[in-house]
Amino acid sequence: MRLWLFLHLCIIYSMILISGQAHSLEQDKTYVFGVVPQFEANKLRNIWQPVINYLESETGYRFRIKGSPTIPDFESEFMQGDFDFAYMNPYHIMLANRKKGYIPLVKDAGTTLYGVLVVTKDSSISQISELNGSTVAFPAPNALGASLLMRQEIADKFNTRIIPTYVKTHDSVYLNVLLGEAVAGAGVQKTLDQQRPEYKSALKIIHKTREFSPHPIAAHPGVPEEVRQAVKTALLKLGKTDEGRKVLARVPIMQIGETSMKDYLPLETLGLERFYVQ
Repeated sequence: MRLWLFLHLCIIYSMILISGQAHSLEQDKTYVFGVVPQFEANKLRNIWQPVINYLESETGYRFRIKGSPTIPDFESEFMQGDFDFAYMNPYHIMLANRKKGYIPLVKDAGTTLYGVLVVTKDSSISQISELNGSTVAFPAPNALGASLLMRQEIADKFNTRIIPTYVKTHDSVYLNVLLGEAVAGAGVQKTLDQQRPEYKSALKIIHKTREFSPHPIAAHPGVPEEVRQAVKTALLKLGKTDEGRKVLARVPIMQIGETSMKDYLPLETLGLERFYVQ
């Protein structure tokens, strides 16, 4: 009887020890946080580092931003499962979930994502059909609102042929239009709103795409459930304070809320794979 009790206590102690070691390993691990590069690298890091600092303070886990020079580089990295957590566009989460099982956690619940097509304020162009044969700037082939949705509507809805040029970021799109390197350029309303006032005031919108659920923050399925839940809970908590809302507004996320894959399923009906570039 004493031997059985001794062995039983040894097993319990071993389980506690193993559990404690596993938790310690999770605390010591640095989780890689990827962000779709809508802006240039320094601007992106300045926006996201306060979020990362908050997550570390709130959860006790460590995080590191992994910058991708271009949107295609970012796509290649999440398709390989390089990120533990990532902020990505809605079409990206469709691909990432299908390929690697990424799980959407939170999104901006207070708005929708849609593409905008802009020209200079003094341009005589007022509709897409007038762009036939013209050069149009896009951040990357597979940016959802700014490229996939926009190119799909230009082709299918307006039967217009344009010459696309891919300039890596949303910021570069607007600059290319302002500098006359492209007749028009496509971005999304959120990134247009974040341009310098003098840049924004010099542009006019001639088309908006249909609206969809916006960018999620997603987690790799290999991240332990308790870590995913801790990050989700912390982000939702961040959105409940005035200071936290200011931090998230720079992303921009205006009203953070929960999300799941069902929010992104409508994208499967559009045939966007015709415009997706591997």
